[in-house]
Amino acid sequence: MPEASRQPRSRYPFFAPITTRWMDNDAYGHVNNVTYYSYFDTAVNLYLVREGGLDIQHSGTIGVVVESGCRYHEGIAYPEPIEAGVRVGELRNRAVRYEVGIFREGGAESVADGYFVHVFVDRATRKAVPIPDRVRAALEKLK
Repeated sequence: MPEASRQPRSRYPFFAPITTRWMDNDAYGHVNNVTYYSYFDTAVNLYLVREGGLDIQHSGTIGVVVESGCRYHEGIAYPEPIEAGVRVGELRNRAVRYEVGIFREGGAESVADGYFVHVFVDRATRKAVPIPDRVRAALEKLK
């Protein structure tokens, strides 16, 4: 398989600072691969709360993850400060594909690149619904 290209910082319109934690490291001395997914989720939801007005506890519409993936280019370890860059790769009526780059603080190229797809659903019925207008407007800014 050909080596995937690292992503430049300039491709991401939003950045969330993240503090790595002692428990993020695994027995090999670097942040464990599954932990990157929590970084993705943290960055995207921070944006949705701040810019899209998402009320995590009470919103009638929520996003559920239906697909995800990640490519790792270089290891990071606690206590490194990192940043997660977020952009929208695809925006549909009821779904969005977020693309997230993990960077060393101030780094020019990603150490990992990932994505996940949110389908928006009614909180009670879990049936797919259109993305709420305020959330959609916020997501448009990340394209």
